[in-house]
Amino acid sequence: MYEKIVKVINRAGVHARPAALLVQTAKDFKSDIYLERDSDRINGKSIMGIITLGAAHGSEIRIIAEGDDEKAAVEALAHLFETKFEEE
Repeated sequence: MYEKIVKVINRAGVHARPAALLVQTAKDFKSDIYLERDSDRINGKSIMGIITLGAAHGSEIRIIAEGDDEKAAVEALAHLFETKFEEE
């Protein structure tokens, strides 16, 4: 298992477009991927799950992956958060 905590730094938070980018990226990996916010844990390959997290600007998200490519998966998703989902 590999995990990393990231912060939502884009002003609009994780809405439909960032959620779609996360899912598209997550689906490239074999590992099981989860996103956690507070006590909610969702499947990182589910667009509806990601949207229901309600991750607004400033929220902290834990990215967790379990599998052969877990580190690469977490780092790829973390990169999306760090680059503000290429929105700004």
